[in-house]
Amino acid sequence: MSRWVSLIVLACCCSAIAQQGVATPQDEPTNLNTVKLDLQRYHSCSEPTCYGPQLERQADIAIHFLKESLATAKPGDKLAIVLDIDETALSNWAVELHDDFGYIPADSNSCVVLRCGKAIPSTLRIFEEAEKDKVAVFFITGRPEGQRADTAANLKAEGYDHWEDLYLRPEDHPKDQTVSEYKSGDRAKIVSKGYRIVLNVGDQMSDLVGDPQAEHSVKLPNPFYFIP
Repeated sequence: MSRWVSLIVLACCCSAIAQQGVATPQDEPTNLNTVKLDLQRYHSCSEPTCYGPQLERQADIAIHFLKESLATAKPGDKLAIVLDIDETALSNWAVELHDDFGYIPADSNSCVVLRCGKAIPSTLRIFEEAEKDKVAVFFITGRPEGQRADTAANLKAEGYDHWEDLYLRPEDHPKDQTVSEYKSGDRAKIVSKGYRIVLNVGDQMSDLVGDPQAEHSVKLPNPFYFIP
């Protein structure tokens, strides 16, 4: 008899435990693995809120701004656009995926040496519109000066065949210099040459802010990494 009583008590205890709620921490961030899977889905899906369609929409906006500036340009105006490189002109998705969204300098540098960047079609479309309309194109990148030859070759191989100039970060730049300070400084050099920067396109806000700013700035989507 006592055996059956024990079994009944055990069953009741198990049932009570099963019915109890789980105390979870408040405001816990989304699990990192879930975020990474969401990023992969975002990159590959085709709905309007996905990466590719958003790139195309931003390119349409950029080209609209470019056409507006051309329509109001005065004789003798030297019009220019500025393009960032990584995740703007060229995609490094292969190495991002390989490194599981971490930043491993050796892998990023190898990607540059191997010229593995792939043209982002929407940005190439902006470039081709500027080229067709005789608007000077300048590239400003945070890549170091030592990567100039590989960067230029990669751009040309991916269809960015003519540009006015390519600005890379000097090897001896001040260590406390921010990206926005460096990039706005190079925009100032372009303006000093008599150009009107009518459009600036980048995937980070640090590509776009700081004086002088372009007359129109367009940010491309990039939830994969952040450069302050």
